[in-house]
Amino acid sequence: MAADSPIEKPAGGSSQALQALVEERVDHRFKGLPPDAEGLTVGELAAQRRNLFTGGFITPVLCLSAERLEHNLALMETYATRHGLAFAPHGKTSMAPQLFARQIERGAWGITLAVPHQVRVARAFGVQRVFLANELVDAAALKWIAAQLAADPSFRFVCYVDSVRGVELMDAALRGTSRPVDVVIELAAGDGARTGVRTEAECAAVADAVAAAGTLRLVGVAGYEGEVPGADPERVRAWLRRLVALAVDFDKAGRFADAGEIVVSAGGSAWFDAVADVFAEIPELSQPVLKLLRSGAYVSHDDGHYKHLTPFNRVPEEGTLEPAFRLWAQVVSRPSAEQAFVNAGKRDAAYDLDLPFAQVVRRDGTERPATGVSVTALSDQHAWLRTTPEADVEVGDWVGLGLSHPCTSFDKWQLIPVAEADGTVVDYIRTFF
Repeated sequence: MAADSPIEKPAGGSSQALQALVEERVDHRFKGLPPDAEGLTVGELAAQRRNLFTGGFITPVLCLSAERLEHNLALMETYATRHGLAFAPHGKTSMAPQLFARQIERGAWGITLAVPHQVRVARAFGVQRVFLANELVDAAALKWIAAQLAADPSFRFVCYVDSVRGVELMDAALRGTSRPVDVVIELAAGDGARTGVRTEAECAAVADAVAAAGTLRLVGVAGYEGEVPGADPERVRAWLRRLVALAVDFDKAGRFADAGEIVVSAGGSAWFDAVADVFAEIPELSQPVLKLLRSGAYVSHDDGHYKHLTPFNRVPEEGTLEPAFRLWAQVVSRPSAEQAFVNAGKRDAAYDLDLPFAQVVRRDGTERPATGVSVTALSDQHAWLRTTPEADVEVGDWVGLGLSHPCTSFDKWQLIPVAEADGTVVDYIRTFF
């Protein structure tokens, strides 16, 4: 939590809405679940504590490690507290209200999201603080946000602005509303980066437009350091110092006079150590500063992209995130000594950055390393396996696959078993993409 900004801990979510997830009926909509669980509620199935390997689950089936999930949640809570950061993890990674609630229970300020649909999901489950890391110019969505703000005085909503035109569209859609919408100016991570204002002079022009719009309130600055071209520690820190300098200059100019607190926000899952370092340098401003970190992929972590990029590799004394996902698939074809196929493909596994990684083979209740087995390609419903002479793989074996890039793992599964190390399934996580 940010030491210089008082944070009232909100409720972790609507208990009624979360209870409705427990009471949802299990049926054909949910991949991998036991066919004989048809008609049970999710809560009833969880209470049976079935084993993932002997309890009737069918392949392919994605599962989360109960122990690793808990470890990752606890580690980032500790990290944010240690570095005086407020934390609004990016919920688009999982879109799982049960995980939102667990994150908020562990001290998260709120949840970061990207598009209006995701905000609707969060609000349906009682999330009281939302940071929308995008400029919002959809009139229908803005009117809905305004209605949410009017109906709930405790609801806090902050979103990006990155253009005068965007400010004009927001103002037109929000005229006549009772509460101003809080906005932060997004500073682009450099020329050729993704969204955001490219220069400080343009940032000032956008800030002037916000000040002229009675429907908006400027409360800070933000951006995403993961888009810094040719990102390395020096370039990322240089951009973060630009962001901090922008906040300082705006504060000196009195642009945050009505803010109550000044939001300075950044932080994906690859450079949050740099964010912690540079945000520690923020000088005292005219109002309390909310130093808001937004890293989200830590919940499940992964076996590929973030496994190699995580800041904990650079500062191991801070701890270690653990990959929590494993996709289980079954060998359905062994056409040659060099090749095998399992029944999980693009519909089941993240593949936009790295292919899955063969980790273990399970046969007759015995699990062993997937020596000599690698994934070389994905079809819609098959993974192509290359097998070397030392590989011991037969039709019918279960193969456990590690996944890369959690942002595209959750979205392929609507109900995900959470299993303990011995395979006992203790919970199910519902997603809403």
